[in-house]
Amino acid sequence: MKCTACGEGRLVPSFLDALFRCHTCSHCGGNWILIEDYVTWLERHPDYPFKPVEVQSEAMGNTDRALVCPVTGTLMSKFRILSNNPHRLDYSPRVGGVWLDKGEWELLKNEGLAGSLNVLLTDPWQLKIRAEQTRATFTHLYQSRFGDEDYAKAREIRNWLQNHPMKAELRSYLLAQDPYSAK
Repeated sequence: MKCTACGEGRLVPSFLDALFRCHTCSHCGGNWILIEDYVTWLERHPDYPFKPVEVQSEAMGNTDRALVCPVTGTLMSKFRILSNNPHRLDYSPRVGGVWLDKGEWELLKNEGLAGSLNVLLTDPWQLKIRAEQTRATFTHLYQSRFGDEDYAKAREIRNWLQNHPMKAELRSYLLAQDPYSAK
């Protein structure tokens, strides 16, 4: 098979970290993993301690363009790893294969996600990431609009109000044009 990422190397049968089968590109060092092989290995080694390793960010690849599945020739889907990390995994649902650019396996280990590769490809994980990104976007928007100090105070008041037993009455009081009028 020809490498889906660089297009120059060949995907050579190998083992990822001497743990489970994969195909590694002879040119760019990326890895093609079948989720079936990964899950089979994981089921046999549920408590395997994935140790973080040092990886240089400049040595890590990240394919921004759409990749083609090396088996089917169809476009693969991109899946976020974390909300605060730009790296994305490329997944071929028809084959159940994942492409990891060089250094992404090390990134997964460092983030404590190497034992959850299959979970990263699920809707609940991706929805969680989108919710975290949305929250971060709104936090940045409110901080920019209110300023750090006022935003912190507004959050403090909001938390106090949300947990107060008379929150509906307090909201009415706060939102009334004139809370001391019968109008």
